Amino acid sequence: MKQYGALIVGTGWVAPEHIRSFKMNPNAWVAAIVSRSAERGRAVAEMYNVPEAAVYTDYDKALEDPNVDIVVLCTPNYMHADQTIKAAQAGKHILIEKPLDVFWEKCLAMKDAVDKAGVKTLVSYVLRWNELFMTVKRMQEEYLGKLYYAETDYLHHIPATYNCYDWITKKATGGGALHAGGCHAIDGLRWFVQQEATEVFAYSNAGRKDMDYDGTVVLLIKFADGLMGKIASSFDVVSPYVYNLHLFGKKGTLYNDRLYSPSMLEGQTDFMRIPVRTPDSGDVEHHPFPQEVAHFVDCIIQDKKTIVDIDDALKTQEIAFAADVSARTGKPVGIPFK
Repeated sequence: MKQYGALIVGTGWVAPEHIRSFKMNPNAWVAAIVSRSAERGRAVAEMYNVPEAAVYTDYDKALEDPNVDIVVLCTPNYMHADQTIKAAQAGKHILIEKPLDVFWEKCLAMKDAVDKAGVKTLVSYVLRWNELFMTVKRMQEEYLGKLYYAETDYLHHIPATYNCYDWITKKATGGGALHAGGCHAIDGLRWFVQQEATEVFAYSNAGRKDMDYDGTVVLLIKFADGLMGKIASSFDVVSPYVYNLHLFGKKGTLYNDRLYSPSMLEGQTDFMRIPVRTPDSGDVEHHPFPQEVAHFVDCIIQDKKTIVDIDDALKTQEIAFAADVSARTGKPVGIPFK
């Protein structure tokens, strides 16, 4: 069976996890790395035991490498659109670190390029492979039933020592609290709700002065069948990383890793704990990148859509942009977003 060569673009914090994951996959290998510094690129290749990887400082040249089948974008948010469009035009499958981009028009241009090229995409909402997410997804229908309300929180303190601090705190490069981090909460809520959003209303405020956007956003989402969602996202919070997942259904309730479903678990009088790893960590080493990469490679081999391709990720991004407008204008914003 063909081994798919991956081009890792960027050598920052998340790149080693993608290198490790492609190296672990029996149907893939790390064919090349792009870095602004050839010395840095070679050092990363040696450090993570992929000495056979070619090292490029020119992204366009790297796309010409015949060994490259998959492009993995581990670059700052504002670079994703241009790099995705080029990769699609080169006929490469693309794994894009979240979010898609910091401008809605560029997100739409990415979709257009991907559709024209017919390549596979996966946007790295890696929590979908988290053990709690996967367990709850399997038990959702039986133990929770039809949802009528859901809420997620993404609370992540960003200190000056944070790896991405220089660009994540700027709107032009990071995009804002919802785009740079809170999109994980939007995606998580959408993954369990499985309904189309119809309207968004949001408030925001600034709890610190070292970011040029409001670091805290709270939004309400109305879905097609009347279901409601609430999301809170904050970079202002002085707290360890928190990801809350609360699902309220007609058969039961999930409160993070605790489940209450008395109609299915006869005699239950209190929440029971689900003993699996939760999404409650901002450290990329705790995230299930190998499972995500395995899914992507399998979808390429089987010629299937991934569970979070560019079309699906656009729906998450759409809610984030609608929330930006709502918070700025003080009015609800309809979906589809214009």
